[in-house]
This record gives sequence, C-alpha cells and structure tokens, in this order.
Amino acid sequence: MAETKTPVPHKSSAKSAKKKKSKTPSVANPGRVLKKSRYTRAETYAIFERFHADNPEPEGELDYVNAYTLLVAVVLSAQATDVGVNRATKHLFEIADTPEKMLALGEDKVREEIRTIGLYKTKAKNVILLSEQLIRDHGGEVPEDREALEKLPGVGRKTANVVLNIFFGHPTIAVDTHLFRLGNRIGIAPGKTPLDVEKAMEKAVPAEFGRHAHHWLILHGRYICKARKPECRRCVIYDLCKSPEKEQLDSIPEIALRTRAQIERQKAAGS
Repeated sequence: MAETKTPVPHKSSAKSAKKKKSKTPSVANPGRVLKKSRYTRAETYAIFERFHADNPEPEGELDYVNAYTLLVAVVLSAQATDVGVNRATKHLFEIADTPEKMLALGEDKVREEIRTIGLYKTKAKNVILLSEQLIRDHGGEVPEDREALEKLPGVGRKTANVVLNIFFGHPTIAVDTHLFRLGNRIGIAPGKTPLDVEKAMEKAVPAEFGRHAHHWLILHGRYICKARKPECRRCVIYDLCKSPEKEQLDSIPEIALRTRAQIERQKAAGS
C-alpha cells in the first residue's frame, strides 16, 4: 500500500498564514512602541507653540456648572460621547447640582435621567455612591487632590486628572484614547499604557503650555488626527509632524503656514 504523504505548505502560504495570525496595532495595543520621543525639546516646543497660537484658550466639551457637576459629567463620559452626556445631564444638573440634591433625587431617578448613556445603571449607582462619600468624607466638596478623587466610586486616574485640570487649573495630562493614540502615532510621548504616555507627556510638554496641553491634544486627536484617517490637510503642525502615517501632501497646509506666520509676527512684535 502506497504511503500517503502530508502535503507541505508552500513557503509563501506559510508566510501569509503568519501574517494573518499577527495582531494589528490598535489604541489598546499599539504594537512596537518607540522608546523615546521623535522630537527634540525645541521641536516639541514648536508643536505646542502652534497649538497655542491656533487656540489660546481651549475648553473641554462637557457642560457643567461647578466642580461637582464636572466630576459627575466626567464619570458619565466613560464609553460615551460628550454630546450624549451633555444631552443627558442638561435636566439632571438643573435639578441636582450638589451631592445633597443628587442623594435626595435617588438612584432610580438618576438612572432614568441618564438612561440614554451607555452603562447607565452602573453609572447611576456610582453617582449616588460618590455623592455619599463626598458628603461623608469631604463635607460635600470635591477634593483638590488626585489620591482623594481616585478613592471615589467610578473615578479613575483619567477622571481625576480632568477635574484637577479643568476646574482647579492643575497642569495634569488626562490620557484618553485620542491622546494615547497621538502620543504613539506622532511619537511625541510614546508608551505601552496610558500611564506610560501620561508620564512621557509630563516630561515632554514645556511648562508654559502644561495647563492646556491635554485639551489641545485631545481636540487634535478627535477632529484632525483621527484614528482611521488623519486629516493632514487641516493640521496646524503638519510640517513639524514626524509620524510615519503622515499623508504626503504637495505643499504645507495653509492653516499651518498661517499659524506659523502668526507666531513670527508675535515674536517680532515682542522684540
């Protein structure tokens, strides 16, 4: 009886099989991460100088009326859009803008108010629990301390950093998916984890731009340097960017040239 041989896969087939198995880099898993920034200190300064010239006073997109409502809004924004959160909290914050009023409202009512937001049941529970803890441990006030904030139900490092930055004016870096992507994509503050990127960004950002750095980067990642297809033609730092994903254009975008000229005029006026 003739021996049956097992067919040996062709080399090219084996290679293609390996390619199929390999994981595509993503926001959660950026693949091979740079060990250090692609930019010198001077180049990094120029990047944030551009952001400042283009938008001197950037603002977050969540609606709030005080530190407490900002904290609640940021907690609710996890895995939800700012637009969706603003829609859900418009009436909620009119009737409950303090921990005491939120507790009086009750978890069932809070749940009904925010039911259009993802994970609304868990979030409603956390809003009530954090309100209780604020009253019990902080006299109903939002603490100006990261460690204390992170002890509150539903509050992680990113949420704490957002509150500290927006309301209290601390130069904190809140690393969301947009900022994490930018840190690695353009190579200004690479890291395998959000904390890695945060620490790298703290070292990279010039002190004078620390207050607004995370806003500029988040807005840039949300509206210009998008995940699937960066809009390089609208980028104010196009000629400074060292990303390998950068679209090769025939000329520098007009907005980048305009912002660069604006900086030069400001320097000339100050000299």
